[in-house]
Amino acid sequence: MLIEIDFNSDEAIYIQLRNQIIMGIATSIIHEGDSLPSVRQLADTVGVNMHTVNKAYSVLKQEGFIQLDRRRGAVIALDIDKMKAIEEMRKQLTILLAKGCCKNISREEVHNLVDEIFDVYE
Repeated sequence: MLIEIDFNSDEAIYIQLRNQIIMGIATSIIHEGDSLPSVRQLADTVGVNMHTVNKAYSVLKQEGFIQLDRRRGAVIALDIDKMKAIEEMRKQLTILLAKGCCKNISREEVHNLVDEIFDVYE
């Protein structure tokens, strides 16, 4: 899996790592049961501090995307709590849609955008 970090971005590096791993899962580049690189290995590959990778892995664990195994390291293990995931998505979408309304983005434009994005994951 290729991870690219934008060091000029306003987005924190650990969030960029987290998001790219989630995108890898969603696009089936990474699968349930796959092991992620060790913290040291990923830090060296990407060129970031080990604490940054550790923080990204901790967030992914809290969000139910990975489990930390002493022998295998970080392993993709998706949380099956769908209702919790839907509620979290609702919170995030509420803010995003409010921002869109402020910018006069129509319901049809939002639906088209959602369809376009979902097509990537199917």
